[in-house]
Amino acid sequence: MNEKKHIIYKGAEAEIKLETYMGHTVILKKRIPKSYRIKQLDSFLISTRTKEETKLMTESRLYGVSIPIIYDVDLKNGVITMEHLQGRRVKDILDKLDEPKRVRICREIGIAIARLHNNNIIHGDITTSNMILMDDRIHFIDFGLGEKNSEIEAKGVDLHVLKEAIDSTHPRYSYCFKHVLEGYSMELHFDADRIVKKINEIEKRGRYR
Repeated sequence: MNEKKHIIYKGAEAEIKLETYMGHTVILKKRIPKSYRIKQLDSFLISTRTKEETKLMTESRLYGVSIPIIYDVDLKNGVITMEHLQGRRVKDILDKLDEPKRVRICREIGIAIARLHNNNIIHGDITTSNMILMDDRIHFIDFGLGEKNSEIEAKGVDLHVLKEAIDSTHPRYSYCFKHVLEGYSMELHFDADRIVKKINEIEKRGRYR
């Protein structure tokens, strides 16, 4: 079979492929080399970013956030082999859920984000495309833009990305972000009002830019 048929997504930074690993269907996330960069620098960046993403995912699981199981990491080639989650993207189902379940899911999303932020993990791309509902739990994927950062600004931006994603992808249910913040506030170890104020500040910057 042509290898390209295994590719299920190809972005600017990485490609995602379905493969078989030890008898199981898995996801391979491979960072794409950049021809415009010096080869040694490119290899260093690929290795470093792959290592950082793996570390963030592993830490997230320790803090109670559901993520795909990592089976193997190839730092030299920038490949993470991980569990293929047999669930559905929140992007594809949020609009179709009954209201009580939609509210519950949004609160659970907020709780998970708070667990990340309590431990200074910034996901970097929190959208409903990067969450999968499986076994009635929200799993976070794609920490490729993630980092460790304790600043309120970074946490505010993280949540603002989700707010914008909900507004644009699920405009009929834009109020769902309020339920995300409810879960977030319940789980956060410090004053959530500081984060909410930061989100509002970021929104104002965008309007008056």
